[in-house]
Amino acid sequence: MIRAAIIGTGSIAAVHLQAFALFADRCRVTVLADNKEERTNALRDQFRLESRFVEDYRELLNDEEVDLVSICTPPHSHAQIAADFLRAGKHVLVEKPMALSLEECDRMLAAAAESGRILSVVGQNRFLDSTRRLKATLDSGLLGRVVHAQADSFWWRGQSYYDVWWRGTWETEGGGSTLGHGVHQMDLLLWMIGMPETVQAVIRNTLHDNSQLEDLSIAILSYPGGGLAQVTSSIVHHGEEQQLVFQGEKARISVPWKVYATSSRDDGFPERNAGLEEELGQYYSSIEPLQYTGHAGQIDDMLKAMEDPARRVLIDGHEGRKTLELVTAIYEASITGRPVTLPLTKDSMLYTRDGILAHAPRFPLGS
Repeated sequence: MIRAAIIGTGSIAAVHLQAFALFADRCRVTVLADNKEERTNALRDQFRLESRFVEDYRELLNDEEVDLVSICTPPHSHAQIAADFLRAGKHVLVEKPMALSLEECDRMLAAAAESGRILSVVGQNRFLDSTRRLKATLDSGLLGRVVHAQADSFWWRGQSYYDVWWRGTWETEGGGSTLGHGVHQMDLLLWMIGMPETVQAVIRNTLHDNSQLEDLSIAILSYPGGGLAQVTSSIVHHGEEQQLVFQGEKARISVPWKVYATSSRDDGFPERNAGLEEELGQYYSSIEPLQYTGHAGQIDDMLKAMEDPARRVLIDGHEGRKTLELVTAIYEASITGRPVTLPLTKDSMLYTRDGILAHAPRFPLGS
């Protein structure tokens, strides 16, 4: 029986507990750690837990009743907590974003390598039938080479969203819509077509004058072979639509699922290729559905890797770092007004938290 601890009992902790409840025959949540006992008690009552409460997570570093920790604290604390638990010999599942700087990511990766323990970063959208089927269809080659990708992360948040104490500053939240909301679509984009060669970007705060962070960013990614991708991360879009669109040589597919295939007439104008559309649709539908989806799918993946040392998690620390590297490149490109080449090195102006805090723009309204 795997014994787990939840570190931080804010809103996302309930999502983790719902997922853990599906695996009661394999895992038991033994401890809840938070500096607010009343919030922890509410979760214990809600999920009918017999879990212990501790105020300071460091009490658990040498606790033999903990094998795995789910880190659900605000982003600025992820790196230190994860590194402490990894070095103490615990497996770690950490909520996105993995950390607030690439230097912090590298410290977490070093701790995982030293201890031999699993570090997994939450990317629950990889564990959805729609995204798994889309990736399989892309990998089939039926589209041909991808020439354009579109990752839209359209959310909407009112000004009161920033009433939460840790939101709205570079020091505690680490970034705005790009880091806090766009990471999900960026994780999927990188999973499906890999890292770009260069990034150009613009970020703005358009509607939230009680936040120093961006609420809208638009990035253009250039890929080897000439393909382009555009990534929009927003909390000002009414309707909150998220989509991934891939335009290949022969067809276009997307999530939400839509397919359109085009062939050329003799004069070069398009005609619809219904046969390829049917083939793509059949391939997409043939992918077996997942047993568990979302956070439950990722926790199942984590438990399986702990149960079988030969198995790897789908999203390890290196995968989580890639997403933060793209976010960092978007910020650097927007600050400098110049294209940024990947991979980023330790010489990047934003590699460390100190570098980010020294260079990041503090937005007034409309800037």
